[in-house]
Amino acid sequence: MDEKKFTHDVEDTMKKALEGTRHELSGLRTSKASPALLDTVRVDYYGTSMPVHQLAQVGAPEPRLLLVTPYDKSALKAIASAIRASELGLNPQDDGNIIRVPIPVLSEERRREMVKLVARLVEEGRVRIRQVRRDANERLKKLEKDGHVSEDEIKRIQDQVQKLTDGYIKNLDDLLAKKQAEVMEV
Repeated sequence: MDEKKFTHDVEDTMKKALEGTRHELSGLRTSKASPALLDTVRVDYYGTSMPVHQLAQVGAPEPRLLLVTPYDKSALKAIASAIRASELGLNPQDDGNIIRVPIPVLSEERRREMVKLVARLVEEGRVRIRQVRRDANERLKKLEKDGHVSEDEIKRIQDQVQKLTDGYIKNLDDLLAKKQAEVMEV
């Protein structure tokens, strides 16, 4: 068994779990404008559901404003409607050429709700990383049972997998602290 390939595969899977959590958190609304905020918004465009960033350029020229510039002006109304209908609580305004999306300041109560949501999403990320560790350990046990790997090799690889797990959990904890501070910032 190739030990490096095994730990590399485990690390790749953990990295994907971390990036998935990071992507989910980037779509959460804070008091600052971020083009990633609209990543989850899908627009019905000629019978096809498409993400906003495929239909328009999204920019944040000011801390509390997003500008959405459609590539096709006929998609303007559909994009504005999709943003309005999303669960982000935004009220876009179009002037016929571009869509301005002001980002309102979150109330204290809403910020606390967002912090709880951030904590839940990060915990789901931790669970995914622990699941990867558990799957790796089960594969190792099966390999040991089949006689492909020695007990010493198993122990060494399990230690490496645990170190990877600890590192990725720490990355998630750092991400949590950063996002909570960002959400609570007025």
